[in-house]
Amino acid sequence: MRREFRLPEGDEEHLNGCQLSWETIIEAGTRWLIIHDYPIPTGYNLRAASAALRVTPSYPDGGLDMVYFHPHLALVSGLTIKALTPHPLEGRQWQQWSRHRTPQNPWRSGVDDISTHLLLVDDWLSRELNRS
Repeated sequence: MRREFRLPEGDEEHLNGCQLSWETIIEAGTRWLIIHDYPIPTGYNLRAASAALRVTPSYPDGGLDMVYFHPHLALVSGLTIKALTPHPLEGRQWQQWSRHRTPQNPWRSGVDDISTHLLLVDDWLSRELNRS
């Protein structure tokens, strides 16, 4: 797996401790964390997908936002997932989930990290299922 930049030690320990296959890349000056075989809950067309997080230059003080999946996810119910757009990364079209923190759930510098953002990603996946 590529490690084109280092994540904070706690993030790397979390990813390794969860036995997730991950890599960091830099494309067009943007830093990305790509987690392969990210588990997707029942109710989607896939059981696992690659999940990408854009790691901003201000991270970990500045927050993470959104998630990108490849291959694209769909609900087996046939309902449409809202707020999706295609995003090119590594020569493939990823599915950008436009989901953001709220004033009630802001990024907390020194508290939030990759692990808490992935909890939010899991919540977004569950919410789409519950909406259907």
